[in-house]
Formats: sequence, structure tokens, C-alpha cells
Amino acid sequence: QVQLVESGGGLVQAGGSLGLSCAASGRTSSILSMRWFRQAPGKEREFVALITWSGKNTYYTDSVKGRFTISRDNAGNTVYLQMNSLEPEDTAVYYCCALLGATTQWGQGTQVTVSS
Repeated sequence: QVQLVESGGGLVQAGGSLGLSCAASGRTSSILSMRWFRQAPGKEREFVALITWSGKNTYYTDSVKGRFTISRDNAGNTVYLQMNSLEPEDTAVYYCCALLGATTQWGQGTQVTVSS
């Protein structure tokens, strides 16, 4: 079993920055990759970024490339999402997700609101 706890959401003005954290605990040895998703009001949940558990590979959805950075603190089993140049369209609940072989584990979500 893996537990995920997210933190770092909040309110920021357009053009500002926020950093999100996702702390993993439990059987972290079973984690293959970590992903960030987001869900805006009235919209489906969408993929934002991925990092392999080794930290060697990262992937981003086109709309955040060059603005968001996903990284991993190997020592502490924490994954981060640094978000720069935020836009009102980035407003959403952000979720971290661990891929565990054939299953996934989700965090509780953290709200990010970008004001114009």
C-alpha cells in the first residue's frame, strides 16, 4: 500500500509561481512513476506531468511545457511540481498519482487558483 499526501496549493496572481509537493509513504518500492493531473471545474481530469521513479525521465502536456517542472527528491520519496508563469487557465485541483504496476494510487488533491 502506498499513501500520497499533497501540499502547496493556494491562490496566486497570473504570472506568479507555486510549488506543489507529493509525499509518498508505505511500499514506495512498488512505485513505477509519479504523475500530476488536474481537474478544472466542469472539465475532465487531465494529465499534466510524469516522472519515472528513477527520476531519469519526465514528460509534460504541451500546455505546461517550459512553465512547469516535475522533479523528485530521491532521499525523501517526495515529488514536486514547480509551476511558473501561471495562467488563469491553470486553475484546478491538482492530484498526484502513483503508478504501481497495474494499479494506481491517488492523493487527495490540492487547489490551485490563479487570478487574472
